[in-house]
Amino acid sequence: MESNPACSMEVETIPSEAKLLPPKTKFEPLKPHEMSDGQVQFPKARRVELKTRADTPDISNLQKCADFVHAFMLGFDVIDAIALLRLDELYIESFEIKDVKTLGGDHLSRAIGRLSGKGEKTKFATENVLKTRIVIADTKIHILGSFANIKIARDSLCSLILGCSYCQVGRKALIS
Repeated sequence: MESNPACSMEVETIPSEAKLLPPKTKFEPLKPHEMSDGQVQFPKARRVELKTRADTPDISNLQKCADFVHAFMLGFDVIDAIALLRLDELYIESFEIKDVKTLGGDHLSRAIGRLSGKGEKTKFATENVLKTRIVIADTKIHILGSFANIKIARDSLCSLILGCSYCQVGRKALIS
């Protein structure tokens, strides 16, 4: 996991605990999803503490919970983040627009506009065709989906950043 000042994860030396520091804007919306069995806690230190219980069958459940909180902090809906808990073959990939092409000013704004489209139609169409979820947060792009679908979605988004029209990108995505 990358080190990000907005959302960081520190894992204690005990393998059954993890502490996450969500940004202030994500802490309050996450709080209603506190689990009553004591696995997810929100102490006054404004952290999210994840712990396994003695009867937890697999310790990898702690990593799944950490992935859920991380997905929520990146901007995915709660329903999409819960899918990470239930399905093993879902992954998150993140990249920045500058990783594809160095853009600035109006050129960067146009590239972001091509990614989302008018009324986010392009983004929704890409999500529906490729069975992925996409979050565009400023210059960062986060994709949630299966490994093969993430690759196709990333290639499609990179083509849009480079200036291809959505019609060309849509045709290539349908063929793949």
